[in-house]
Amino acid sequence: MTDERALAEQIKTLGPWFHNLRFGPQGQFQTAPQHGFGDFPSNAWGKFAGSVPQDLTGWTALDIGCNAGFYAFEMKRRGASRVLGIDVEPGFLAQAQFARQQYGLDVEFRQLGAYDVDRLEERPFDLVLFLGVLYHLRHPLYALEKIASVVRRRLIVQTLERGSDEVASFATDYPIDEYGIFADDRFPRMHFIEQRYNHDATNWWIPNRAATEAMLRDVGMRVLERPCPGVYVCEPA
Repeated sequence: MTDERALAEQIKTLGPWFHNLRFGPQGQFQTAPQHGFGDFPSNAWGKFAGSVPQDLTGWTALDIGCNAGFYAFEMKRRGASRVLGIDVEPGFLAQAQFARQQYGLDVEFRQLGAYDVDRLEERPFDLVLFLGVLYHLRHPLYALEKIASVVRRRLIVQTLERGSDEVASFATDYPIDEYGIFADDRFPRMHFIEQRYNHDATNWWIPNRAATEAMLRDVGMRVLERPCPGVYVCEPA
């Protein structure tokens, strides 16, 4: 069996893949070329890559819900001194370990979840990525509290959002007989998914924009920019 054929067989064996990674001298071997989101997550990364410093020399990075490691590898390529990717799914971690061997990049992967980050001995991290995970959690604010506690410089959050994309100012308190604000689509709200969304039973809570920003403020993060819908670049407030 040729090396190229063996590589193709390993990619198939480790599938299905959610991250479309490219292997081989010319990147001719793709792990998910027929992805429903297109060339994902490369296309998503292109929308906010400019919000991450090009030179991460001396920075440590944590990728929460790393999947096959696309973003973790990008952080290492930008010179991060140490990169740790964590995920709860062993299948994704097996893909990430395989990708690390193919790329020859020194990235560490562990089987841990978002609720575990405050127990990491390496904390805090200069850069924390929390991409595509929030809405898959039963307890999103609880997770955000833990995550915010391990951020030294930057936190980048990406979440699915539905409902109004507008934000407005509201009073800091209301009497118990106030009802009107809850009919305002701009009021922070979380949509609870009892069954499935997009055929996925792990989609639990989907915020509107105001709720995402409010939760980030509540855990002590300051939003610096929103480079694209659903992506927030933050720093500790």
